[in-house]
Formats: sequence, structure tokens, C-alpha cells
Amino acid sequence: MSTAEENSDLLVSNFGTDPLAIAPEVPLHQLRLDSLALEELRLLIEDRMGVDLDDVQLTSRDTWGRLLDTIHGKVAA
Repeated sequence: MSTAEENSDLLVSNFGTDPLAIAPEVPLHQLRLDSLALEELRLLIEDRMGVDLDDVQLTSRDTWGRLLDTIHGKVAA
């Protein structure tokens, strides 16, 4: 399973996000992720991917693609 698929699965299973709504250009707020949900998602991603995202500044205006790029950068480091 790719990083994108794993993290999309987190959105679907933990936040009830419609899988068809998840696309790189979609802002996180359109996926119904407010600041509290983003923090919860960050913790879930850290646990699943084994990365530290404490220094990452994301808002609900950022896109799903930006979040995935950030995760890829951390995984590759």
C-alpha cells in the first residue's frame, strides 16, 4: 500500500471521509478537517508511518497533496 493509500485510509476509517472526495488539490477543510481533526490526523499519521510531524505547520486551507508531500519528505529523510 502506498503512502497516499495508507493516509487516505486513515481519513476514511477515522473521519468518515468519502474516498471519492480525496484528491491532491482538495483543501483539507473540504475534507471536513478542522484544527482539532488535523491534530488527530497528525498523531495517527505519526503512529502509522513512524514519522515526526511536530515541526509541520498545516492548516485546513492546505491541500491534501501538500500534506502527502510533507509526509513523503519525512518518510524519505
